[in-house]
Amino acid sequence: MLKHELIYHHDSARLFERIAHQPWAMFLDSGQAINSATGKAGSQYGRYDIIVAEPFITLVTQGNITTITQKGELEVSEEDPFLLLKNCLKPYKTPKADVLFAGGAVGYFAYDLARRVEKLPSNAHPVAELPEMMIGIYDWAVLVDHREQRSWLLSYGFAAKTNEKWPMLQALFDAPFEASLKKEKFQVKTPVASNLPELQYSRAFAKVKAYITEGDCYQVNLAQRFSVEVAGDSWKMYQKLREINPAPFMAFMQLPLNAHENFQVLSDSPERFLQTNGDHVETRPIKGTRPRSGDAEQDLFYSKELLTSVKDKAENLMIVDLLRNDLSKTCMIGSVKVSQLFQLQSFANVHHLVSIIVGKLKPEKTSVDMLRACFPGGSITGAPKLRAMQIIDELEPHRRGIYCGAIGYISFDGDMDTNIAIRTAVICKNELSFYAGGGIVADSDVQKEYTETLDKASSFTTTTKFFTRP
Repeated sequence: MLKHELIYHHDSARLFERIAHQPWAMFLDSGQAINSATGKAGSQYGRYDIIVAEPFITLVTQGNITTITQKGELEVSEEDPFLLLKNCLKPYKTPKADVLFAGGAVGYFAYDLARRVEKLPSNAHPVAELPEMMIGIYDWAVLVDHREQRSWLLSYGFAAKTNEKWPMLQALFDAPFEASLKKEKFQVKTPVASNLPELQYSRAFAKVKAYITEGDCYQVNLAQRFSVEVAGDSWKMYQKLREINPAPFMAFMQLPLNAHENFQVLSDSPERFLQTNGDHVETRPIKGTRPRSGDAEQDLFYSKELLTSVKDKAENLMIVDLLRNDLSKTCMIGSVKVSQLFQLQSFANVHHLVSIIVGKLKPEKTSVDMLRACFPGGSITGAPKLRAMQIIDELEPHRRGIYCGAIGYISFDGDMDTNIAIRTAVICKNELSFYAGGGIVADSDVQKEYTETLDKASSFTTTTKFFTRP
């Protein structure tokens, strides 16, 4: 393995800035920027950042077709995208590494990739011609460990180009930090609009409650889509987002839409979907939300109210049971256990209830097998999962796209960490779009649920205000 220690920067954006505008550049960000509201370090739950660019293999799935590009050649397949990814990684399998990530697959799996896993209706409208999966396989990476305050440039040297470029990569990331000279600004040009404003949300909510009453389901995660016209450099928007609302599973991706233009993914997710470390498996579903308050007494009231809420605990428990079942598909019998229930985690804009479920991966299964078996995450569908997804497609006007899918990495040694792509925006063709939703159960109150979606959307609505014309 090639390994070169770099100067540690508390803010890894200083390292990513050097490649931020390259197609296929990705930043898996643990939210360690300084929070502008408090003046303190960012997310208390994050540790590692991963920076990659220049993949030597790419996989892009659109509809039934996956295009694999490597060594300048294209291969087109209708095979299961998860199987294709698994096969692409297989030749590069390495023993368990002594670092978190030194190369492997990084990218996104959109919520709509579920159509390759389950049979779903097609009522909701696609909002953009974005791929359902975009994965790069990277032969070099920058890894930042904030706990140890150390950084490295790493590579297994699988691609000939990496060995040739290694001195240039060292020089690039060793160079003293200089603020970007790129003068293009970011601008929000219109008010934020929703595809499910309050009256329409109330009607969809009533239909969900009717389905629950009729016994179709126990819980459905109903979301609304927000959109706004924007212009300029999306990286600047992301930098402000991570400053005001740091979260442990953030990401910024610069991805090619076509030969002439890119689109960007900005994720501010607080939720882990699936992590594998050797044969150890973990998922951390979030269910239960209260807003934060600038008043310390009111903020404490919100957190205590959440911790003692019978409704929120019941909602969380439904999803815990669903995920125990999903993990059991690829974990050893008897190994799936709930290690923590109803843990309070507080972020910049909301309090959440988080539970932790662990298991032991079967020897014949891989992280990709695990991902496919659990996809999409149960915390953002409802229960039972398939029926909830059918109802979501009926009641939400637009497909979710990347929202509620997963973003993360699968290393060459087989380890994986992915988020649930909530609090996640896409900037494409001068439109910024993002979603916010919540789980509806039998005793849900429409006004409280609607307000909760606005609380969850606040990380983006607040950030857009910094770039809105006066």
